[in-house]
Amino acid sequence: MTSTPPEMTRLRGRAWLFGPDISTDMLSPGQYVHDPPEIRLRHVLEPARPEFASQVRPGDILVAGANFGCGSSRESAPQHLKDLGVALVVADSLARIFARNAIALGLPALSCPGVSATVHDHEVVEVDIVAGEVVVGEGRAHLRADRIPEQMLDVLSHGGIEPLLVALAARAR
Repeated sequence: MTSTPPEMTRLRGRAWLFGPDISTDMLSPGQYVHDPPEIRLRHVLEPARPEFASQVRPGDILVAGANFGCGSSRESAPQHLKDLGVALVVADSLARIFARNAIALGLPALSCPGVSATVHDHEVVEVDIVAGEVVVGEGRAHLRADRIPEQMLDVLSHGGIEPLLVALAARAR
């Protein structure tokens, strides 16, 4: 296994705060599934925060309540967040299939009980994904997140499962 690159270990960005039960349909609305990506991306999280898709910036961090990513197993849900430049999802709890899809696509996703009640919208959040530490508001609060297993950190360090498999195949030659 390879170690996680330093730029992936500590992620720092502006928080976008969402409540509980954000579904994959809010992340990837079904009515736009056949539209071109530039149209689909305009509607990410529209029911929860209509301004999100137009105002999120690369490196921003999505913070949410419990059960983030619930619903169907749409791989497009974490992919849309990644395409918009979201650096990381940290939520009170994550739907298991969303968490797996996010990691497989190279988007870090962590469960951190209490994070949504601690972080203020647009506050700076710094997350050490290896240590499972969340620092809120320049040190105002320190939270402990669930750690990502080493095998999943390896997937993230390669940018997702597909690039990892390509690297493994190249090493096998």
